[in-house]
Amino acid sequence: MSTTEQRVAVVTGAARGIGAATAVRLAAEGRAVAVIDLDEAACKDTVAQITAAGGKAIAVGCDVADEAQVEAAVTRIAAELGAPTILVNNAGVLRDNLLFKMSATDWDTVMNVHLRGAFLMSRACQAHMVDAGFGRIVNLSSSSALGNRGQVNYAAAKAGMQGFTKTLAKELGKFGITANSVAPGFIVTEMTKSTAERVGMGFEDFQAAAATQIPVQRVGRPEDIANAIAFFTGDAAGFVSGQVMYVAGGPLN
Repeated sequence: MSTTEQRVAVVTGAARGIGAATAVRLAAEGRAVAVIDLDEAACKDTVAQITAAGGKAIAVGCDVADEAQVEAAVTRIAAELGAPTILVNNAGVLRDNLLFKMSATDWDTVMNVHLRGAFLMSRACQAHMVDAGFGRIVNLSSSSALGNRGQVNYAAAKAGMQGFTKTLAKELGKFGITANSVAPGFIVTEMTKSTAERVGMGFEDFQAAAATQIPVQRVGRPEDIANAIAFFTGDAAGFVSGQVMYVAGGPLN
């Protein structure tokens, strides 16, 4: 594939937050972007922002944990934009609770969206990457992978994303495909807002308290994560694979 050819990027969970910022950033890098979320209509603002800036994007509704929907979505993307050779597995949900209060459904929902979703999307897209002799897969982990009270399901899923990433790197490297993971620290999103609500704090106070524990003395923004993802998806990152980058404003221990 020529490096001057417009590459097609797929970003899941891209209706808002980190996913939306990533879709916008990759479009600014010259990618055509498939903006995926559970509700296709919810993607319209992200797509509008990209197209208003002169980029190319389509909205795609897809439950990433549903095998048939994933296959249909990737087939549609290939037909409308071209073969997808960049994949950002960002879709995620929270079902926080302490272990003794957590239901099996809460556990399964988080595992299905994060791990099953990343597996299904990667499997569907890798065939196009192998054909192209080029691919970039970026999986969203989290600082919660190191353990976080009230998030036994989320922490396990995000730790799993790191092992998933390293295995993809080993399996797919010979085809010109890299796989890396970005692990955000505290980022201002709807997810962290819901965490503040869960612990009974106002969101502004929650952010201020978090900032005091971060070496750079501020909380992160979705754009901070999008910047890291943009690096991993670029042509210049072809010798970087199987890595986990913590983007957290400093070391976590």
